[in-house]
Amino acid sequence: MKKALLITFLLLVLLLAPSPTFAQGMMGNWTSSPSSVTSDDHTAREELEGKETWEKLQSKQIECKNLTDEQYGALGEYFMGQSIGDTQRHALMNQMMTNMMGEEGEEQAHIAMGKRLSGCEPNAQVPSNGVGFMPMMWMMGGGGNPMMGGFGLLGWIPMLIFWALLILGVVALFRYLGGSGRSGDKGRSPLDILKERYAKGEIDKKEFEQMKKDIT
Repeated sequence: MKKALLITFLLLVLLLAPSPTFAQGMMGNWTSSPSSVTSDDHTAREELEGKETWEKLQSKQIECKNLTDEQYGALGEYFMGQSIGDTQRHALMNQMMTNMMGEEGEEQAHIAMGKRLSGCEPNAQVPSNGVGFMPMMWMMGGGGNPMMGGFGLLGWIPMLIFWALLILGVVALFRYLGGSGRSGDKGRSPLDILKERYAKGEIDKKEFEQMKKDIT
């Protein structure tokens, strides 16, 4: 019974754990389509352009006041690519943003991201049709701090909660299993326990008779 309960619990954990494959399937397998390859290349080029602009900005070769919206957009692509850590996932995120905000909204969102994370305009506004994009901007912060490890402080909270609940569940399960075993012993007499040990071969007949005398 205990083994069955433990196996059931582990299966539930595996079923409830987040799956990247499932997430991609929910996107309609967009990443496997021919258009995704083109989008990946386009995204990679924009990331490279943004990196070059960022390096020039850091080395004082250019100043914030001289940057165009196109350059800010490339900066946004670069910062987003750095935070996500994978060009294909970055391209998928861009596609999701386009579906949600439209092509122009997606471009404006990257411009705002470039302005914020470069430190040029920390309070740059996201387009009005990008309300759903705001949580990502919050994760990235307003002072030029890209998302931590691709998730950001807020992005880690659900994962931390998940693992905390998982650990607590495992601890509670083992305490329950241990407690049920002890409670089972409480309802039996010492003689019953002694007989069970003898039946299992844990003690021989001589030990059994000696212990039996001690408890009777």
